[in-house]
Amino acid sequence: MTTHRERIEAAMSGTYLDRPPVALWRHFPVDDQSPETLAAATLNWQRVYDWDLVKVTPASSFCLKDWGAEDAWEGAAEGTRRYTRRIILAPEDWTQLPVLDAESPHLAAQLKCLSILRAELDPETPILQTVFSPLAQAKNLAGGETLLAHLRKKPDLVWRGLDVIAESTRRFIRAARTLGLIDGIFYAVQHAQAQLLTRDEFNEFGRAFDLKTLESARSLWCNMLHLHGENVYFSSISDYPVHFINWHDRDTAPNLAEGLARTRASACGGLRRETLVYGSPAALRAEIHNALEQTNGERLLVGTGCVVEVIAPHGNLMAVRKAMEV
Repeated sequence: MTTHRERIEAAMSGTYLDRPPVALWRHFPVDDQSPETLAAATLNWQRVYDWDLVKVTPASSFCLKDWGAEDAWEGAAEGTRRYTRRIILAPEDWTQLPVLDAESPHLAAQLKCLSILRAELDPETPILQTVFSPLAQAKNLAGGETLLAHLRKKPDLVWRGLDVIAESTRRFIRAARTLGLIDGIFYAVQHAQAQLLTRDEFNEFGRAFDLKTLESARSLWCNMLHLHGENVYFSSISDYPVHFINWHDRDTAPNLAEGLARTRASACGGLRRETLVYGSPAALRAEIHNALEQTNGERLLVGTGCVVEVIAPHGNLMAVRKAMEV
């Protein structure tokens, strides 16, 4: 019997065994406020659908609350929370961030969640911990517009803050890796978009810190880059040291075939989020068929461009899972 890990490794090597791997993930609002309830919700999700990997999706604030950020659940369809307290108000605030250790209360709580998952899941089921890029974390600490204003007016101060965020993130990754809790990270990049930064700005404030951060995950065997948004700078991330690149391939260039031609990594995608919510099982099967045609089923992990919305029907999710068995 082929295991989840074997399917993932086959996709990484450029082929497939009994079928290409498939995985979907979502937020778990309310449940994501304690390590025990997030672990329970994640385990239930996996037991119902039996995905080929488990992507652990805490609230984005898990890595920021030890700096004092606060947020609230207000019913967003993505399952995300709204920030109610920002930490960075003035440019000088970037210089006041202390480096966080993995023993910091909220980071330690996420390690506890991972330890529960590792104890409960089959060792052949890969676990990927969500890790936000330093620039994405900076956006949540300051707010999007404030970050961009500071970045352009006081770049040296923002650089100092990003360096602290990157070091804190590296320490968290090293702790999860050393404890044997994860097989890889799901590394979320949000600012490689033309409508947010110029390419040069992204390379200076995004790519530079991404490569530093990813260095701490190099020894893990299943790292995935998530490239968020539209009008993305794919060529700026195509050589990142990861095993999979996940992007909104149905909504922005490049498509799956074009993306695979531009990177050594494998691809994760093929499904549009809106189809999962509003479409039919037949429409989802058609998207999967098209993804397999584009890639010949090789170097492909079937998934969606981002998190599944919490309102996605169970029937559509099960249709995706069953379509891979045909």
